Amino acid sequence: MANKRLTILLECAIFASVAMVLSFIPFDIGSSFSVSLGMIAMYVIAIRRGFWAAGFSGLLWGLLHFITSKAYILTPTQAFLEYIVAFLFIAFAGVFAKQVRAALKEDHFSKALGYAWLTMLIGGVARYFWHYVAGVIFWGEYAFKGWSAQLFSVVMNGISCLATVIVCGIVVSIMMKTAPKLFLPKSK
Repeated sequence: MANKRLTILLECAIFASVAMVLSFIPFDIGSSFSVSLGMIAMYVIAIRRGFWAAGFSGLLWGLLHFITSKAYILTPTQAFLEYIVAFLFIAFAGVFAKQVRAALKEDHFSKALGYAWLTMLIGGVARYFWHYVAGVIFWGEYAFKGWSAQLFSVVMNGISCLATVIVCGIVVSIMMKTAPKLFLPKSK
């Protein structure tokens, strides 16, 4: 049992590190829109290990933003909301992990893919909800002329969320098709 927990913790750290590396690939348009490629690694660990592992990996990835100077910090509260809370909520990408893995084990690829897309969408929306909240509270002064903070935040974070889910979802779908064992940890 202790070996299994250690294995899961190590996997979480590895996937968080991979997510951080992927974050350095420039995929930003301006300061308000980006595709978060690190979510590829988060979706893999979420499907592979489930809710709690995804949350822990997300937390580690969020903390790595501070260490690598990739965090955009206005206030301590904003930093906490966007790099701790938002990244913890990546856990929701693991809500249907058992269903995805079960479908993969039974060679029901289309069923696995459906659950995977659903769980990736839930995880993406859960994370970006907190970026929306931070956008309204902290980033509203950067809104386009004539736009409210709410409209600016929902448009920018909504587009970023959808683009991230679509781009990362396509990559994860290809990975599920070509390397399904990546999503199926060995039982001990």
